[in-house]
Amino acid sequence: MENLEKKYGLFTAVAMVVGVVIGSGVFFKADDVLISTQGNLILGLLAWGLGAIAMVFGALVFADYAQRIEKTNGIVDYTEAAYGKKAGYLVGWFNWILYFSPLTAILAWVSARYTVSLFNLGDVDPNIIWYLAAFFLLFMYILNSVAPKIAGDLQVGTTIIKLIPLLLIAVAGTIYGVINGMTYDNFIEASYTVGSKSSTLSSAVVASAFAYEGWIVAITINNEIKDSKKNLPKALVMGALIVFLVYITYFLGIAGVLPTQQIMNQGDDAVTLVANILFGPIAAVLLTAFVVVSCLGTLNGLVLTNIRGPYALAVRGQGPMPKVLSKVNPRFHMPMRAAIASGIVSFTYLFLWYASLNNLFGRFIAIDEIPIVLVYGVYIFLYIYAMKNFSDLSFFSRFVKPIIAVIGALTIIYGGMLNPSIGIYLLICVGVLLFGLLFYKSKYDIM
Repeated sequence: MENLEKKYGLFTAVAMVVGVVIGSGVFFKADDVLISTQGNLILGLLAWGLGAIAMVFGALVFADYAQRIEKTNGIVDYTEAAYGKKAGYLVGWFNWILYFSPLTAILAWVSARYTVSLFNLGDVDPNIIWYLAAFFLLFMYILNSVAPKIAGDLQVGTTIIKLIPLLLIAVAGTIYGVINGMTYDNFIEASYTVGSKSSTLSSAVVASAFAYEGWIVAITINNEIKDSKKNLPKALVMGALIVFLVYITYFLGIAGVLPTQQIMNQGDDAVTLVANILFGPIAAVLLTAFVVVSCLGTLNGLVLTNIRGPYALAVRGQGPMPKVLSKVNPRFHMPMRAAIASGIVSFTYLFLWYASLNNLFGRFIAIDEIPIVLVYGVYIFLYIYAMKNFSDLSFFSRFVKPIIAVIGALTIIYGGMLNPSIGIYLLICVGVLLFGLLFYKSKYDIM
């Protein structure tokens, strides 16, 4: 087996968690959470909290796994150790083909969308957003393939940059809302309808789950993190807590500036309006620039992760062309052929996203949220295994943490089942997984 060098430290690992999670989701899902709760701020905050439970306690459980297992790709390794080689292979195949690849394509599109907004390029060419998305996707794959250390530094840098506007809005918006009474008004209005609208909570949790998703990415580079068994658990826990605090305070910040109905009406542009009110028009433009950097940072982290997908299978002698995709380039210390394979799949999803948004297939398929819902099903099996087998842990770590993580995951899954696209997407997933079994081998050729 050709190993990847250990090149990432604790800060890069934390930046992987924070930098990938805090990307576009917090900006363009805040209004979706409120829309799902029909404008109820209390239920919106509860949705963010429940989404955080699934992330924080899930990270705590995987931190226990990380202290035990260190191979090539965290969740694949954990599933393999818990349920066998075939289960590990299917999870690796799912993560590569059905999870990280579509999310990577969507983040390229979101990055392009905000770039078009920043430079007012919408009137240049109606397809400019797709050209930019393709460029961003290609650039990130090239950067992560030929300069992985620079890509790691980029992850740290963009993480720091993206926290600036979020914290400014959180602090300034909260103070603004307390002074002018907007926060109080939004809470009072929500209190009148919180009971009658409680049935909307599950779908709101799914919307928040997209904004929280990405915390798992750090474990995909576990064998490239220095002193992984010590630093990876720290990165998972620290990163998850940072994200939770930033999201809750940011959400309160925008709710302190605008009525919830106006946040819903403004949609993805609500954050720009809030920045304009708090800091003026120049600051609003700068905020959009920060958002672009934030999205590109998330895209970088997803590409960094997705490249390891086919490699994690190939080093086990699994997947298509394992002897080819397991090769590590001696000059760049990266699996270049695996990067090309991942890039092809990501570009395929970019086209599918274009087709879905433009109804080329006759209907919209939510490839932005449903993969997240399904991956939590995988997590549940790992949480159960931890409860059954991690007998050296305390009662709280062995049972309480996994049980809370399971509850959070089930909440997200329940909400996802309400999505009208879930049926057709499940059929597609089954087909893709069955196709993946064609490349499964009962004996490893490489590892």
